[in-house]
Amino acid sequence: MPEPATAPVATPPDTPAGSAHWKRNLAVCVAGSFSTIVAMTMLIPYLPIFVEQLGVDDRGSVVRWSGIAYSATFFTAALTAPLWGALGDRFGRKSMLIRASLGMAIVMSCIGLAQNVWQLVGLRLLAGLLGGYSSGSTILVAAQTPKERSAWALGILSGGVMAGNVVGPLFGGFAPELVGVRTTFLLSGGLIFLAFLATVLFLHEDRKPAGQGRVRVGRPWSQLDRPGVVLVLLGTASLVMFATMSVEPTITLLVAELSGGRDHASLGAGFIMALGALGSIITAPRLGRLADRVGHLQVVIACLVAAGALLLAQGAAPNVPVLAVLRFLMGAALGGLLPAITAAIRHRTPDRVVGRILGFSVSAQYVGQVTGPLMGGYVGAHFGLRTVFVATAVVLLTVAAVDAAVHGSHSVPK
Repeated sequence: MPEPATAPVATPPDTPAGSAHWKRNLAVCVAGSFSTIVAMTMLIPYLPIFVEQLGVDDRGSVVRWSGIAYSATFFTAALTAPLWGALGDRFGRKSMLIRASLGMAIVMSCIGLAQNVWQLVGLRLLAGLLGGYSSGSTILVAAQTPKERSAWALGILSGGVMAGNVVGPLFGGFAPELVGVRTTFLLSGGLIFLAFLATVLFLHEDRKPAGQGRVRVGRPWSQLDRPGVVLVLLGTASLVMFATMSVEPTITLLVAELSGGRDHASLGAGFIMALGALGSIITAPRLGRLADRVGHLQVVIACLVAAGALLLAQGAAPNVPVLAVLRFLMGAALGGLLPAITAAIRHRTPDRVVGRILGFSVSAQYVGQVTGPLMGGYVGAHFGLRTVFVATAVVLLTVAAVDAAVHGSHSVPK
């Protein structure tokens, strides 16, 4: 979509041109985010086993407590992300990454010492409260990267996060067999501690302009030229995660339906999900570079339309190979969304409040991450598995229409 003919909004006067160390910082953030995500997702395959070891015997209770323990981290992370963003604006974003990596290293190691399921849930809540390394990395990279390279850099970072989400569960599938479940948590803490050391030793944050810390924390929205546009982008980020996660609970069941049985359905679903992640890893930096060149909202709208169309096609997939190809293409379309959305928000936010606003973006994404599977499970149970894909496609296409209307009605930069 071409840019509107009206004059563009001026860049906020205190937005930096980019840190002299942004490339090295990007490398540290990618490596740190990858290692922390690997450590945090390793427990996915063996979490139910650990819950059983903690004294939960009933199968239904094991499933319930596993879900509670897993989602607990997202709950507290969603609540505290704006706070950490605000503190990052005041005291520096490197300090937030140090806090997150050290805090998660300690908590993950302590989970291996838990004696009952309540302690497990409590420590998972604490992990979300103290953590947020990858989200903190997103804020630092967005704030310090030159504007003309921001979406590309965020795409690189997103690729590192997606790679961690793939490698973590794979590593967690065999690590407990080698060293035991409790020792695996100690390994996770050690891996995060390496990210802590790399952040302390190699990440360099330029000093903030004098007086930046005196901006009132309670009024970040008053610092924005067009808060309504930023709110739409925050809603878009939330609904992207909502749509992404809503179909996750149904993939295994759909594979079983298409293959005519449940034998190896989980293996097939895992392969298909990995293909989707691979598509995102491949396209995230490329679509980010395209967004830097042609405009962030144009790429966001195009990716939303493509993802919506691919979801409709998945709802009509006749067999597993077709579903696998469509999921790969779906991942490719999704790869450009969050980096471009984050870059678009960054370009509309003064540096003095960027941590707070991007903190709200992180919270919005967590909300979508929690509510998406709930919606997908409810719709799938009451209206059929394929209806989940259709309903999710409608959500994405509606968001694309809203973003297109906003893009056409405001004189906005990329």
